[in-house]
Amino acid sequence: MKNKLIIVAGTGFLGQVLLNHFKNKFEEIVILTRGKSETRNNIKYVHWDAKTLTGWETELENADTLINLAGKSVDCRYTEKNKQEILASRIDSTAILNLAVLSCTNPPKHWLNSSTATIYRHSEEQQMTEENGEIGDDFSMNVAKAWEQTFFEVPTKNSLKTALRTSIVLGKKGGAFIPLKRLTQIGFGGKNGRGNQYVSFIHEDDFARAVEFIIKKKMIGVVNVVAPNPVQNKDFMKQLRKEIGIPFGIPLSKSLLKFGAEIIKTEPELVLKSRNVIPKRLLDNGFEFKLGTIEKAFKKLLS
Repeated sequence: MKNKLIIVAGTGFLGQVLLNHFKNKFEEIVILTRGKSETRNNIKYVHWDAKTLTGWETELENADTLINLAGKSVDCRYTEKNKQEILASRIDSTAILNLAVLSCTNPPKHWLNSSTATIYRHSEEQQMTEENGEIGDDFSMNVAKAWEQTFFEVPTKNSLKTALRTSIVLGKKGGAFIPLKRLTQIGFGGKNGRGNQYVSFIHEDDFARAVEFIIKKKMIGVVNVVAPNPVQNKDFMKQLRKEIGIPFGIPLSKSLLKFGAEIIKTEPELVLKSRNVIPKRLLDNGFEFKLGTIEKAFKKLLS
């Protein structure tokens, strides 16, 4: 049996990061997408609606690995409509995948489902590991809890299950890095708010390597997929200015951030929340980060 990888919602930023990493490591790769069904560059794209079984589920047969990245981006205003879509897009896709996996004769051996490091409460002092991390209670954290509950509440005895509590993934072609770089280039690269809040990040290369490591080690349960050295926002922005070669950065106060967030249709929480998260399980299992400091991550991104 040749080895087979399924990436759900694989056409977005993280999907492309994983596709580039795994394209020569699996004999067969299938991407479930809301786009049309087609084959290009030896990758099979199969249409699905993320809610109903319409035939795509047969692709899961004999898969070694299933990675689900489906979910509406949180980079939007938290209107009631958007909040419903953020929650539903995660719950519906995970629930229908549970049904699909249970319907397989030979289900995927290992299913990795997206989650988020935002599940932990705002913390400027305590570092959050998988064991001692304190789960918070607000819209974003409750979405994360419901998402993981939907994933784990259905036993799939023939498929290992892992929830990836991922932080901000810094990449050249997508995610948070591009707008942060632009802001810094035009002079707004100062601290955000008080600047004491921690930023948990991971470089896209380490993200893909960590996912491969989790698969190889058959790690199950929840895993924090973050770099081991979270930094305070003021230091994060200072390092970014240094790497870009911009000597100054206008700080953005909380009120200015709220105003700006409305204009660019996002939420200030995305930069004001302190995510102080540590990848204890990855480190305990021997994973070595290549770009585990913000200095190394920025140097690689700007090289």
